[in-house]
Amino acid sequence: MRVAIVGCGWIGGVHSRALRGLIRGGLVDAEVVATCDNDPDRAVAFARAHGAGVATTDPARAMAEADAVWICTPTSSHRALVEHAATAGLAIYCEKPLAPSMGDVTAMTESVTTAGVPAQVGLVMRAEAPIVALRSLVADERGVGRPMAAVYRDDQYFPIQGRYASKWRADLATAGGGTLIEHSIHDIDVLAWVLGPVQEVSCRTANFAGHEGVEDVAVCTFIHASGVTSPLVSVWHEVMTRPSLRRIEVFCEQALLWLDDDGEGPVHVETSGGSREVPASTAGAWASRLDVPDAYRVALAPYAAADRAFLEAVGAGRAPDPGF
Repeated sequence: MRVAIVGCGWIGGVHSRALRGLIRGGLVDAEVVATCDNDPDRAVAFARAHGAGVATTDPARAMAEADAVWICTPTSSHRALVEHAATAGLAIYCEKPLAPSMGDVTAMTESVTTAGVPAQVGLVMRAEAPIVALRSLVADERGVGRPMAAVYRDDQYFPIQGRYASKWRADLATAGGGTLIEHSIHDIDVLAWVLGPVQEVSCRTANFAGHEGVEDVAVCTFIHASGVTSPLVSVWHEVMTRPSLRRIEVFCEQALLWLDDDGEGPVHVETSGGSREVPASTAGAWASRLDVPDAYRVALAPYAAADRAFLEAVGAGRAPDPGF
């Protein structure tokens, strides 16, 4: 399958490395044939890493070479790119969040549905082994009972510095919001995936950094259809030693389940009979075949898992998951 990468910034680089590792490891039947970025030097650098024949600043030019496209650009550009790709008949992997507004998301969904093309959103935490293990423990209920409540904390330094090396997340017109839409869209997806559909939401936001309309604190409470209540605290701060950290606790009738590392695990289980750990590392099993440096394996593994699942679903004619 011929792949185009549109957007050669931070997240584009993550998918570029993941795809390269999958291809070189023989885990997928694909090749990156085109790269695109507003900065031509970045497009050329990505193309060189893959041996791609096209490096361009024109997304349409890149997509014309491909069967599938990875859209890894700032949020406000997603709609136009998704609609172009859908019209061109490409399979679409679009990074989260989909768009700055619900109207845009609805229009994107309609364009994909009308075109009948496969599409997937970059909600990669569903591919992280500790999250999968937590969901399995909660769903099983044996030995833990029904879930009652969850407490979720997500914090990172304000992503306009450090490894992100771009400023667009501080611009409301480009990002559509702050920590809640840009970062914690992952967390909301995890809560709904683990605890079931959400029926009620309340939320308070705050802005300490002073970027207009871009919240850096969000405190939400979700009421799930199952009766579970799950508060979420999402914070962007200036503690540069905390690039992206999460703690998740799920209180069940007979157990407390928690994890402090969504990439390496383990999942901790405490009951009246004592405590145990459930090993669950994203960098296990098939991820050992990824042709990437060991130092990057844990960080890249969930992206590689999502990328691989998307390519396999498209190749087999199945609907990708999670999709639009």
